[in-house]
Amino acid sequence: MSRESQTALPGTPDRPELPGTLPDHLRAELIAFRRDLHMHPELGHQEFRTTAAIKARLEKAGLRPRVLNTGTGLICDVGTWDGVAPVLALRADIDALPIPDTKTHVPYRSTFPDRAHACGHDVHTVTVLGAGLVLAELDRQGLLPRPVRLLFQPAEEVLPGGASDAIEDGVLDGVGRIIAVHCDPRVDAGKIGLRPGPITSACDRLEVTLAGPGGHTARPHLTTDLVTAAARVAVDVPAVLARRMDARSGMSVTWGRIEAGHACNVIPMHAELSGTVRCLDLNAWHDAPDQIHAAIDEVAALHGAKSEITYVRGVPPVVNDPVVTELLREAMAARRGPEAIEDTEQSLGGEDFSWYLEHVPGAMARLGVHKPGDPAKRDLHRGDFDVDESAITVGVEFFTAAALLDGRRARPSR
Repeated sequence: MSRESQTALPGTPDRPELPGTLPDHLRAELIAFRRDLHMHPELGHQEFRTTAAIKARLEKAGLRPRVLNTGTGLICDVGTWDGVAPVLALRADIDALPIPDTKTHVPYRSTFPDRAHACGHDVHTVTVLGAGLVLAELDRQGLLPRPVRLLFQPAEEVLPGGASDAIEDGVLDGVGRIIAVHCDPRVDAGKIGLRPGPITSACDRLEVTLAGPGGHTARPHLTTDLVTAAARVAVDVPAVLARRMDARSGMSVTWGRIEAGHACNVIPMHAELSGTVRCLDLNAWHDAPDQIHAAIDEVAALHGAKSEITYVRGVPPVVNDPVVTELLREAMAARRGPEAIEDTEQSLGGEDFSWYLEHVPGAMARLGVHKPGDPAKRDLHRGDFDVDESAITVGVEFFTAAALLDGRRARPSR
């Protein structure tokens, strides 16, 4: 790595001197790495090629990554952990989504018709990879104050998320804090969005099956009108919950699928509904299954239908630790100035980064990926999603600044 990567920014009281800027040759390599991942997206628990590519690059840098027991994803310590002092973990998710890539104007579009990196996980991956490579060089020069753990997690898009498997595999052993970024197409590249406290929503999956004896549409009074029952469940259950849950909890039940019957003159015997439950408050999220079960049972019974409910726990809300959030704010201010930071709103999207925060304090930042001045709106989870690749440099230097500041503060005074 060139000396440019270790050139320190001029120090001021508000912006301490920090090495670890990204050299041009590594910037170009990371962009190429990201484009390769974008062309070869892999779904949750299938990220074998992605894992192998990350592992090979870390080993080339003299590091010793370990593939997780699930077969995909890996962790890698930069610096030697003494087994006592807690380390800072940098987390990236590496999986893609099962949707087509509809971009036609770029040479790096997905080569698979039904898979795409439409949530920016390829960018998350290269920012942590790049930070690891820069920090490894700093460690060789004796400039890394404390070891850092790189965590490349599989299956974030698969409920309840790959974070749980990673935690069982010991990725948090010795970790004192954990940080991450998530691409945000509403924030301009060059900026970071921060928010202490809740920043994402809980997200669970709900499946409802309704049953009745069936019958003729000419005589609905002699049977259970199951289509009407399903419609009332879809409409009334969210309304009931709005009066039973604290409005400040942000509870939202939204249906994505309703299916019943096959003939226009036959009242069906079965109906199915499926959707998501989202909640901004952690305590309300814990109460949600009981409240939702009760509401569905009551509405279904009112219309004579029997209900069977499958409630699949997804992820709790990501609640950013205020101390760690302040560390991220200071890191970005030190690296690029306070004007590169903006406050961000809470999202109803779910993120399994929250499972790590059940064990250690941490925070997630929003990484701006919108090209300044571009009128196009490329939202997450859409086939045309893309990023301003200058965000890669911002993400790498943001992570390195956070690691250096955190390490300096944890280092015992002499």
